[in-house]
Amino acid sequence: MPGDMPAPASPAALQAELAAARQQIADLAAAQEAFLRAVSHDLRAPLRHVTSFGALVRELLQEQPPQLDEALQFLATMESSARRMGLMIDGLQAISRAARAPLRLQAVDLRAAVQQARVALGSAADGAQWHIDAAMPALRADPELLAQLLQQLLANALKFARGAAPPRIAIQAQGAAGARVHISVQDNGVGFDATRAQQLFGVFQRLHRESDFEGVGAGLALCQAIAQRHGASLGATAAPGAGCSMRLDWPAA
Repeated sequence: MPGDMPAPASPAALQAELAAARQQIADLAAAQEAFLRAVSHDLRAPLRHVTSFGALVRELLQEQPPQLDEALQFLATMESSARRMGLMIDGLQAISRAARAPLRLQAVDLRAAVQQARVALGSAADGAQWHIDAAMPALRADPELLAQLLQQLLANALKFARGAAPPRIAIQAQGAAGARVHISVQDNGVGFDATRAQQLFGVFQRLHRESDFEGVGAGLALCQAIAQRHGASLGATAAPGAGCSMRLDWPAA
């Protein structure tokens, strides 16, 4: 009948909603704990370099004659550590903004978004072989946040495939049951031990030495934060020397 009130939810449905809400709160608390742990622990490493090497430089300059060559090496370490800390803070700010920004969901042309992300890489994308599906399903996403995520994923794939001859990046997407879209970004780079895949998405977590690949380990943490805000999931498969495949499971438009 018109005007009839909807039937109240069953006790079982209410219990399920309550359990889901509690789980979401627990997940948020765990994520916040991991975030704070990363900030308090990892940011201290470059700070220790700045403070300890500063004291060493002072001692060297007070010697007669002063040890200028060694002092200059220490100053270079301090400058490198300060730059690294700046990049880490930038990464934290980007993750914080992505977590707090208003979510403006709309249908997004995925292939156009991928092409725009590739263009945004500029000259860094030159010399690589790009394989992008001709047809891709539309996504339900915030265009700005999705652009950030795609740029990070493509830049990450390009970075670790840089030593390949030539680097190859393949982006594929297909619709799946349950109104989802499966997206993969695959490269032919150095890969990594698949048993450590989950470490990739932690703040400041790296699987390769900084001397081999630049970065502070914040890009994929940003991608994870953006994916979670959209109800999407992000994972990775890889093998040492056999490249990496980043996989997204995303709501369709």
